[in-house]
Amino acid sequence: MRTYGIEPDTRSTDNFSDAGNTYYTGYLAAAKRLGITAGAGNNQYAPGKEITRQEMFTLLYNALKGIGQLPQGNSGKTLSDYTDAGQIDSWAKDAMTLLVESGTVSGNNGALTPLSTTTRAEMAQVLYNLLAK
Repeated sequence: MRTYGIEPDTRSTDNFSDAGNTYYTGYLAAAKRLGITAGAGNNQYAPGKEITRQEMFTLLYNALKGIGQLPQGNSGKTLSDYTDAGQIDSWAKDAMTLLVESGTVSGNNGALTPLSTTTRAEMAQVLYNLLAK
């Protein structure tokens, strides 16, 4: 969110019940308000939980859609080019499709590994890919 200038909410009264009082609390409130995330259910976000690649890509997609900066372009790739495309949950299909087709995400060894835990390094690479376009 910081990369794209989305400011944290500073006085939000509507945040996730487990948002706590940390450096990211205002960002969670903004993400909730903007529809970037609905959380993990029961008005919780589960900020300490590791996230999967498809969750990361969906959050990024929702943020970019909200600010009108979805990536453009055609890499010539589709989800069907990846051996594990069938593992992508229906709620993540739009995000994964766009990010693959625009060349933002390329996978590794013919796989997208949507259910694998993501790393900060992977997110940094995706942001680099977006900003380099």
